[in-house]
Amino acid sequence: MRRNRLAILFILPLLAACGASGGGSAVKGASKGPVIGTARQPSRLPPVRAPVRAMLPAAQALAMPGLEGVIGANQGDLIRQFGPARLDVWEGDARKLQFSGTACVLDIYLYPPSAGGEPQATYVDARRASDGKDVDRVTCIAALRQR
Repeated sequence: MRRNRLAILFILPLLAACGASGGGSAVKGASKGPVIGTARQPSRLPPVRAPVRAMLPAAQALAMPGLEGVIGANQGDLIRQFGPARLDVWEGDARKLQFSGTACVLDIYLYPPSAGGEPQATYVDARRASDGKDVDRVTCIAALRQR
């Protein structure tokens, strides 16, 4: 008999806990039975707006002594100076031409002028082909023009 009482004392709190979380409604006066289905309110998201296309500033050309004839040149001018490009990559309205030789790899970035027209070289980057370390741009340009 004592054992039965202990079992009941142990089980009663567990049963009470189950009954307390029975899924009743939080609205006062609502039924205490289980909730079978509830309607969800549609989410209140802000209205979707069209993206705003901002005007981008005009590209600033790299100004450095020794880059004359490269900065401001178009694709045709660059091919006449360095031969056919190893890579010709377009990203939007920007373009990258890559020229390479035994001395270095030269990347020339062309952007359209603010008034429109053909893209012109505005930036130059140079590196060694063997390990990718930066080299002097002017020296690389001179080496690639010599070949």
